[in-house]
Amino acid sequence: MYFAYKNKKVYNDISLSFRPGYIYGLMGKNGTGKSTLLRSICGLLFPDKGSINVSGFNPAERKPAFLREVFIVPEEFYLPDVSVQKYVRCNAPFYPAFDQAQFENYLKEFEVPVGNTLQQMSYGQKKKVLIAFALACNTSVLLMDEPTNGLDILSKTQFRKVLAGAIDESKCIIISTHQVKDLEALIDYVTIVDEGKILFDQSIDEVSSKLAFKFLQDKSSETNILYEEQTLSGSVLVIPNDDNESTKVDLELLYKTVVTNPSAIQQVFNHSPKI
Repeated sequence: MYFAYKNKKVYNDISLSFRPGYIYGLMGKNGTGKSTLLRSICGLLFPDKGSINVSGFNPAERKPAFLREVFIVPEEFYLPDVSVQKYVRCNAPFYPAFDQAQFENYLKEFEVPVGNTLQQMSYGQKKKVLIAFALACNTSVLLMDEPTNGLDILSKTQFRKVLAGAIDESKCIIISTHQVKDLEALIDYVTIVDEGKILFDQSIDEVSSKLAFKFLQDKSSETNILYEEQTLSGSVLVIPNDDNESTKVDLELLYKTVVTNPSAIQQVFNHSPKI
């Protein structure tokens, strides 16, 4: 896919594939095209060259059968000054799989005061209503652009809990975020974009098998350090997982490693172990 805004090139010959049953984390600096990619997938923007296929549909055609299976939660949004109930009455009919009971349960999880109109709510409360509605629509493709922006610490915990319970084998959820710590335990695949290219596209399982994330007071024994952050008591390291250790994947460290040392990361993931 190729995409540009006038003379500003955003994507140059990228190729990606997303499958149902997984949560994908789309990471990258601001302005690298994460939102552009999400909007292209749902048919709000159109590639200059190449094609996008979503469940057999061309998103640019915006066919009703396609639109009822895709929902996007944008980073910036507007909700009308109506009650939550009226918002549902006006919008739920467009999504045949919408589940009212699910929606009400999500609102309870998020502790949203449904007695207020949407414009009487805080930004965080509005966002939780939109997220609850998006999940209750049960579309096969759910796109979320910076969903944890504007949520407080407790709300982020609620979001992770709700999202973990919403995924199933029929749904594909793609989340664009720069707040990677908020989604660390949820993401199945990591895609990192930078300067119009896909720098990294791997499953968390593959990351765990190829890389080790360590804290060491003495790093002198490590000869192949891919990324390092020094602390007062030692160093946080990302190294090749040559010893088949099981370490917790740190998405923030992974992102920094990929962006600052892409050639070394490529070598690690292209290397086939000897049998």
